[in-house]
Amino acid sequence: MNNIILPRLFYARDTLHVAKALLGKRLKFHDYHGIITEVEAYIGQDDPACHAAKGYTPRTAVMFGAPGFSYVYLIYGMYHCLNIVTEEEGFPAAVLIRGLDLVEPFYRAIDGPGKLCKTLNISKKNNHYDLTENHEFCIYHSDSCPPYIETARIGIKKGLDKLWRFKVI
Repeated sequence: MNNIILPRLFYARDTLHVAKALLGKRLKFHDYHGIITEVEAYIGQDDPACHAAKGYTPRTAVMFGAPGFSYVYLIYGMYHCLNIVTEEEGFPAAVLIRGLDLVEPFYRAIDGPGKLCKTLNISKKNNHYDLTENHEFCIYHSDSCPPYIETARIGIKKGLDKLWRFKVI
């Protein structure tokens, strides 16, 4: 099993490229290991569905920071969502991790960002964590390039014209 952590330069690229390239990579969070199967891209202040569309706030500060950091937030007052900051510092963009095939400590297909965070015990305390420096919370390199479909993003009301959801088939 390859344990090479994806470097910051991997994330410091066009968000759509990063989103597609994350499919098939292995997410590690403490004792949990899983293969990323579904993601969504949120890109800049011109994307009406992006949290940064309304500008810099304490909540979105991490999105304006360096690439390769976690952006974890709470939706509906009960579900956490894990994103990874992309692009260059100062340009707010991130990839939401929507699906995972958990392989350790047990197998389970996880569909949905809230279920993913609940299963792995990811919460707001894991916000703004550097995923490029620690084997406890990171994404490992993989040569896997699974086939995928592109669709509109799920659970949003704006930006539905953008086919920025990528799901392994």
